[in-house]
Amino acid sequence: MKLRIDDLRKPVLTDRQRAGLTYADQHPATLTVEAVLARARELTGLDDFGPDDFIERMQVWLDEIRTDPNRTALAGRVMFDVCVKHSANRLRIEALLARHPEIEDEEIVAPLFVTGLPRSGTTHLVNLLAADRRFRSLPLWEADQPVPDLGEAPGVDGIDPRFKRCDAAWQQMQANNRFLAAWHTMAPDSIHEDIELWANDFAGYNIEWIFHMAPGWRDHYVTADQTPHYEYLAKVLKVLQWQRPGERWLLKCPQHLENLGALTAVFPDATLVMTQRDPVGVVQSAATLRAYGARTMYHSFDVGEILEYWADLVARLLRRAGEGRALLPPDRVLDVPFHDYMADTMGTVEQVYRHAGMELTETARAQIKGYIDDHPRDKHGSMTYDLRSDFGVDPAELRQRFDFHLERHPVPVEVR
Repeated sequence: MKLRIDDLRKPVLTDRQRAGLTYADQHPATLTVEAVLARARELTGLDDFGPDDFIERMQVWLDEIRTDPNRTALAGRVMFDVCVKHSANRLRIEALLARHPEIEDEEIVAPLFVTGLPRSGTTHLVNLLAADRRFRSLPLWEADQPVPDLGEAPGVDGIDPRFKRCDAAWQQMQANNRFLAAWHTMAPDSIHEDIELWANDFAGYNIEWIFHMAPGWRDHYVTADQTPHYEYLAKVLKVLQWQRPGERWLLKCPQHLENLGALTAVFPDATLVMTQRDPVGVVQSAATLRAYGARTMYHSFDVGEILEYWADLVARLLRRAGEGRALLPPDRVLDVPFHDYMADTMGTVEQVYRHAGMELTETARAQIKGYIDDHPRDKHGSMTYDLRSDFGVDPAELRQRFDFHLERHPVPVEVR
């Protein structure tokens, strides 16, 4: 089923979208650090957030919304809820570590990181590999809340309450955005990005997927040393591993592209797999997603500004990836061209296993083939895009911005 947004420039809101805006107007959020922390304490009954350097970064997030008169009240409510969620997760993580200091002795051995531009096949690849149950992967329900509330346990049905809450949120998200499942599934059992764990440290670019962020947060992020946030990631992975062990971590996030130095400093035995795809298609997809979401977050917005933001972000990811790779041994990263992956999925999987030094057992092969059969591409429909009509941009001209990368990694042109 082909899906097309035909009102990107002149949005026609659904009844649910209008209702959400009305509710937020009537119940505005208080966008202060104090209000966020108070609510997180109230929800969890805890008060130790760990090192307080995260407060400065939270303040930048809140200021992005609070100081912009063009933001809707709904944007304020969403940002408040996001900050409360991650603050509450910090509280739960610190409380568990205080009760079980032995967690610090856990070791993260030879993790496998899948990275690449957003919308370049990383999600499909990591979910495919995670079908091999030897991997310790990160389902969304666990990324969403890494530590359960004190005393919380699965009910008589054996289902973790965190899974149920995540599923309820997914149903609500689909009701608010009928294109979301085709873009990027947020089902509770889908394998998700470790950037959700970064967000508990108020770091990373995950917030840029929720909001079209002004340059304030971008500039704060790109000038900061990301090594402490990889150390925080390692800490949370130990917490998760202690709660639910596995043989080897399988992780994924596009943001690793621009942080290869910090990643390998914290995880020196990591194996890296990098997808390669036409950057123009990536920008087109990401900008369309964010432009659609902007209809309830802004009173008015410029689709061209959103496209430019993502073109700049993608160019930055690719440029920094090239700089980071130049410092690594050539065999440290396996490139996976998207078109090769689509043409020969199992052949690509075999390459990944050889690169990772793992045996592709018959059991693992059967599990992966089972995933392929159960998850056909475009299961939820496929999005169609038009850079020219939606954004007034010529694909060939946009592609010139990525010549520096395409000279090293030529891939088929997908958007003409």
